[in-house]
Amino acid sequence: MLNKILTLFKVNTLRQLIVIFIVFSIAGSLSLYLSNPILDALNLNSLIEIKLLFIALRLILIFFIYQCLLLLIGTMFGQFRYFWNFEKKILNRFKLLKRFASNVRNNE
Repeated sequence: MLNKILTLFKVNTLRQLIVIFIVFSIAGSLSLYLSNPILDALNLNSLIEIKLLFIALRLILIFFIYQCLLLLIGTMFGQFRYFWNFEKKILNRFKLLKRFASNVRNNE
Protein backbone atom coordinates (compact mmCIF):
# COMPACT_ATOMS: atom_id res chain seq x y z
CA MET A 1 0.00 0.00 0.00
CA LEU A 2 2.80 2.42 0.89
CA ASN A 3 4.50 1.70 -2.43
CA LYS A 4 1.30 2.68 -4.27
CA ILE A 5 1.17 5.99 -2.42
CA LEU A 6 4.86 6.66 -3.10
CA THR A 7 4.29 5.88 -6.78
CA LEU A 8 1.18 8.05 -6.92
CA PHE A 9 3.03 11.06 -5.52
CA LYS A 10 6.17 10.22 -7.53
CA VAL A 11 8.49 10.23 -4.54
CA ASN A 12 11.21 7.81 -3.46
CA THR A 13 11.02 7.74 0.33
CA LEU A 14 8.49 7.99 3.11
CA ARG A 15 10.42 10.96 4.50
CA GLN A 16 10.00 12.86 1.23
CA LEU A 17 6.28 12.05 1.20
CA ILE A 18 5.86 13.37 4.74
CA VAL A 19 7.73 16.57 3.84
CA ILE A 20 5.49 17.04 0.79
CA PHE A 21 2.35 16.57 2.91
CA ILE A 22 3.68 19.12 5.41
CA VAL A 23 4.35 21.63 2.63
CA PHE A 24 0.86 21.14 1.18
CA SER A 25 -0.74 21.65 4.60
CA ILE A 26 1.30 24.75 5.50
CA ALA A 27 0.71 26.35 2.09
CA GLY A 28 -3.03 25.65 2.24
CA SER A 29 -3.49 26.99 5.74
CA LEU A 30 -1.32 30.03 5.12
CA SER A 31 -3.07 30.91 1.86
CA LEU A 32 -6.43 30.92 3.66
CA TYR A 33 -4.97 33.00 6.46
CA LEU A 34 -3.37 35.57 4.12
CA SER A 35 -6.28 36.03 1.73
CA ASN A 36 -8.45 37.98 4.16
CA PRO A 37 -5.84 40.62 5.13
CA ILE A 38 -4.96 41.11 1.46
CA LEU A 39 -8.60 41.71 0.57
CA ASP A 40 -8.94 44.03 3.57
CA ALA A 41 -5.85 45.98 2.47
CA LEU A 42 -7.38 46.39 -0.98
CA ASN A 43 -10.59 47.56 0.73
CA LEU A 44 -12.74 45.30 -1.42
CA ASN A 45 -15.22 44.49 1.35
CA SER A 46 -16.83 47.89 1.04
CA LEU A 47 -16.64 47.98 -2.76
CA ILE A 48 -18.18 44.60 -3.45
CA GLU A 49 -21.69 44.45 -2.05
CA ILE A 50 -22.58 41.14 -3.68
CA LYS A 51 -21.37 38.46 -1.29
CA LEU A 52 -21.10 35.80 -4.00
CA LEU A 53 -18.78 38.01 -6.05
CA PHE A 54 -16.62 38.63 -3.00
CA ILE A 55 -16.38 34.89 -2.31
CA ALA A 56 -15.45 34.19 -5.93
CA LEU A 57 -12.74 36.86 -5.79
CA ARG A 58 -11.40 35.43 -2.54
CA LEU A 59 -11.25 31.91 -4.00
CA ILE A 60 -9.30 33.17 -7.01
CA LEU A 61 -6.92 35.03 -4.71
CA ILE A 62 -6.47 31.95 -2.52
CA PHE A 63 -5.62 29.87 -5.59
CA PHE A 64 -2.84 32.23 -6.68
CA ILE A 65 -1.48 32.70 -3.17
CA TYR A 66 -1.46 28.91 -2.72
CA GLN A 67 0.54 28.36 -5.90
CA CYS A 68 3.17 30.92 -4.85
CA LEU A 69 3.36 29.57 -1.32
CA LEU A 70 3.82 26.01 -2.56
CA LEU A 71 6.96 27.03 -4.40
CA LEU A 72 8.25 29.20 -1.57
CA ILE A 73 7.63 26.74 1.24
CA GLY A 74 8.64 23.77 -0.92
CA THR A 75 11.96 25.49 -1.56
CA MET A 76 12.46 26.06 2.17
CA PHE A 77 11.93 22.33 2.73
CA GLY A 78 14.31 21.38 -0.11
CA GLN A 79 11.59 20.19 -2.49
CA PHE A 80 11.69 22.94 -5.13
CA ARG A 81 11.99 20.53 -8.08
CA TYR A 82 8.97 18.49 -6.96
CA PHE A 83 6.76 21.52 -6.49
CA TRP A 84 8.00 23.22 -9.67
CA ASN A 85 6.95 20.13 -11.63
CA PHE A 86 3.63 20.20 -9.76
CA GLU A 87 3.16 23.87 -10.71
CA LYS A 88 3.91 23.20 -14.35
CA LYS A 89 1.27 20.47 -14.35
CA ILE A 90 -1.31 22.82 -12.82
CA LEU A 91 -0.47 25.60 -15.29
CA ASN A 92 -0.75 23.17 -18.20
CA ARG A 93 -4.19 22.08 -17.00
CA PHE A 94 -5.35 25.68 -17.05
CA LYS A 95 -3.56 26.30 -20.37
CA LEU A 96 -1.62 29.12 -18.71
CA LEU A 97 1.88 27.80 -19.28
CA LYS A 98 1.54 27.80 -23.07
CA ARG A 99 0.08 31.32 -23.04
CA PHE A 100 2.84 32.56 -20.77
CA ALA A 101 5.57 30.94 -22.87
CA SER A 102 4.12 32.36 -26.11
CA ASN A 103 3.89 35.85 -24.56
CA VAL A 104 7.52 35.68 -23.46
CA ARG A 105 8.60 34.61 -26.97
CA ASN A 106 6.58 37.41 -28.59
CA ASN A 107 8.12 40.06 -26.32
CA GLU A 108 11.70 39.03 -27.13
